Amino acid sequence: MKRRTFDVIASTIGLALAAILVVAGSLLTWAHNFVQDEVHSQLSAQQIYFPPKGTDSINELKGSDFAAINKYAGQQLTTGDQAEAYADHYIAVHLKAIGGGQTYAQLSSKALADPNNADLQAQVATMFKGETLRGLLLNAYAFGKMGTIAGFAAIAAFIGAAVMLILGILGLWHAHRVPAEREILTGKHESLHPTTT
Repeated sequence: MKRRTFDVIASTIGLALAAILVVAGSLLTWAHNFVQDEVHSQLSAQQIYFPPKGTDSINELKGSDFAAINKYAGQQLTTGDQAEAYADHYIAVHLKAIGGGQTYAQLSSKALADPNNADLQAQVATMFKGETLRGLLLNAYAFGKMGTIAGFAAIAAFIGAAVMLILGILGLWHAHRVPAEREILTGKHESLHPTTT
């Protein structure tokens, strides 16, 4: 095969890959923006606020739970990361206290066995509401993470497209510089600029 032909084919493939990566990067950017906007608008509509700094509901938290909630103290919950903190470090802590360390499923089984126990029924209802809210917030967190990953993937796609574009242009440039008769994979090493005598 002629070296010039090889360069043109390889460069054309590189330029096609660059175009595909630009399209992929554009779609990933759209996905990132769509997910982030949806998570923000849906969470904002719920009007959930972290307790203000110094309140008992924050000060009673310990260790990593306190640190996770205190950094958002007083803020409105509008992001996936905030949703995760609120779900795992605020709601979960209070549910553990309400349920005495038992899960909703465990308490629900007890409530089914003792349907006349009003306190247990109220405890189960509170656990159900708390676990439902916690699950919804963790879904928002998961979608927020997917949006963030899509954003990073878009950046990688655009960088890949730029690299392939540069390599494709360099390949075409090289194709026009290589002698027309030069072969590739002949087993002989030839100089790019053969000397004449």
